[in-house]
Amino acid sequence: MNASGIQSLFHRSARHTTHYLAAGPEDGPLLIFVHGWPELSRSWRHQLPAFAALGFRVVAPDMRGYGESSTYSTHDAYAQAEVVADMLELLDGLGRDQAVWVGHDWGSPTVWNLARLHPLRCAGVANLCVPYFVLENGFDAAVALVDRGLYPVADYPYGQWDYMKFYEENFARATSVFEANPYLTVKLLFRKGDPADADKPAFTSAVRRQGGWFGPLDAAPDYPRDADVVTEEDLQVYAAALTRNGFFGPDSYYMNHAANTAFVAGTLEQLNLPVLFLHARYDFVCETVESQLAGPMRARCPQLTERIVNSGHWMAQEQPQAVNAALAQWLASALPDYWPMPATARA
Repeated sequence: MNASGIQSLFHRSARHTTHYLAAGPEDGPLLIFVHGWPELSRSWRHQLPAFAALGFRVVAPDMRGYGESSTYSTHDAYAQAEVVADMLELLDGLGRDQAVWVGHDWGSPTVWNLARLHPLRCAGVANLCVPYFVLENGFDAAVALVDRGLYPVADYPYGQWDYMKFYEENFARATSVFEANPYLTVKLLFRKGDPADADKPAFTSAVRRQGGWFGPLDAAPDYPRDADVVTEEDLQVYAAALTRNGFFGPDSYYMNHAANTAFVAGTLEQLNLPVLFLHARYDFVCETVESQLAGPMRARCPQLTERIVNSGHWMAQEQPQAVNAALAQWLASALPDYWPMPATARA
């Protein structure tokens, strides 16, 4: 246990091992924070102590392929069917029937799938940046929602999702460039949103045309660290994990669109439980404030609460106070019976 009261723990089953961080009273209402690409349980470092202090039991796993959780050598091991099964095993291992699940980036499709396929295991769900009924439905579903005013089909056939097609077409190239120097990769990636990028095509829309994430370069260029998002210690922890495990697992999440589409095909679409969605005003890849990307979610979530956070994609790290405030307000208002009882009342 560190100075913040955060424990490093493991859940092991016959099929998978999940490493996770945990804090807060063991009998407190459970919140599980699910990270995305290319992050770690550490991505929720600002949320865990805050909600533990409120009396919640908070858990943040390293997803498969990341950190100290199990890694695999085939793309299909990173399909949503497997990732969702990991989370259900973790929930069982924690001895709980339900949790409030909070997701970001690739963690969001996992949380949406839990709500859609296993609603009884969800007291409520909250997601950052990636809305419902988009990425978990597969690549074609995301492309169908591209803003063709900003991304004319002749110039940008896949819109801002061009980088996802690059993984399918040039997986070895994409992975090797990230792995050439993981420290420089994460130092470049973890940056705050820039309002000046509004109404311009996102850089991810030209990855295939440029021949890679960093164009012709075989490694990430050396940009200064963005101190508003990460500390030097944070970068060292991310880089060490990605150096140890590589990018095969993280990048393989993008190699299962067809399997992920089949996983949810024909299942219930409406989410009949409390839902919170936090829009990132300056996330211009997953742009939800002005575009129609959040439309399918609004049509299928009758208990939806929406908030806009003035941040880029790495919202929980860039604007932790705003994220924590929005989560706490939603929990107190939409799930009042889930709010922790005082310690004296639990005794």
